[in-house]
Amino acid sequence: MRKKNHKEMITKQEVLNIQKKWSDGLLKIAEKHLNNGDYNQEAINFIESLYAYNLGEVLFKPTLASDSQFRLDQESALSYFIGANENYPEDIGFALKGWTNIRWENAGIQIFSDCAIAMGNYYFLDEQMVTELKIEFSFVYKKDLSGVLKIALHDSHLPHQK
Repeated sequence: MRKKNHKEMITKQEVLNIQKKWSDGLLKIAEKHLNNGDYNQEAINFIESLYAYNLGEVLFKPTLASDSQFRLDQESALSYFIGANENYPEDIGFALKGWTNIRWENAGIQIFSDCAIAMGNYYFLDEQMVTELKIEFSFVYKKDLSGVLKIALHDSHLPHQK
């Protein structure tokens, strides 16, 4: 198997793969929480494996954050996903909401030599919801020094209400 080179152009399939890994990872946090497992460590692993904090600051605008709406470090991202951080009292743990399925609809994916941008909607379903929760997203992906695609910008929000 050929070793990945971080200078290789990003492919559309790599973007689709990281989106699937993101969904699978969030659902795994939810499952660990439901089964009284170590969801805290699962969330730490999720962030470390998918977000580009190893490259520097990540621009993160979580869906349900309004008081501290921009999260620029790993601690604040972790708080958004699992809550229980006194520095972010609005966080109740987005990953702990009992999600059972997440599906992505990309409106578009643009690929440049060293980064990719995806924008669209993703839909979240939990066991009590009859309809999916629609969330708009924009993500920017960049390869780290070992050639692994990571999230450098995560912007998601609920659609505008008329």
